[in-house]
Amino acid sequence: MNTPENDHKRLGMTMQALAWLVLMTLLVIFFTDLLQKQHNPNQSLDTRIATDGMREVVLTRNRAGHYVTDGMINGEPVVFMLDTGATGVAIPLDVAQRIGVQRGRPMQTQTANGIATSYTATLDSVSVGGIELNGVAAGIVPGLRTSEVLLGMSFLRHIEFTQRGNTLILRQYPN
Repeated sequence: MNTPENDHKRLGMTMQALAWLVLMTLLVIFFTDLLQKQHNPNQSLDTRIATDGMREVVLTRNRAGHYVTDGMINGEPVVFMLDTGATGVAIPLDVAQRIGVQRGRPMQTQTANGIATSYTATLDSVSVGGIELNGVAAGIVPGLRTSEVLLGMSFLRHIEFTQRGNTLILRQYPN
């Protein structure tokens, strides 16, 4: 029977359920953001520019011991993992397709998992903070199972980098 007292109870239960739903949604958003910041503590980079034109970016190591940072390829946002063991910039196929990088000729590459086929590419621009290089050699790697681009030595050899504690300092000197 629908009495005013039953209607109030039903309304109260509905409001409680909605409050719990809102609380759970806010907690998921908060903890997802917190975990993302732990994985990529370098989502917002400052670039120091010296009077001689030297550009400096400081990265913080993540909890897993890696240097992960936001950056750009050809003006498109990507997430980089710095990899001094990689010869070039290694782009997962789905990321290359998303940002419009065209694959070139196939080549065999030696990876930690054995020999794989990747495709050559030349990137118009690659930037981390205010450090930018043009005409960077890269490879599009279909078997790379990550959404991060490995930022290898075809980029890193053109800049100076120094690791101290949990920071990595990148410096680009003017030509």
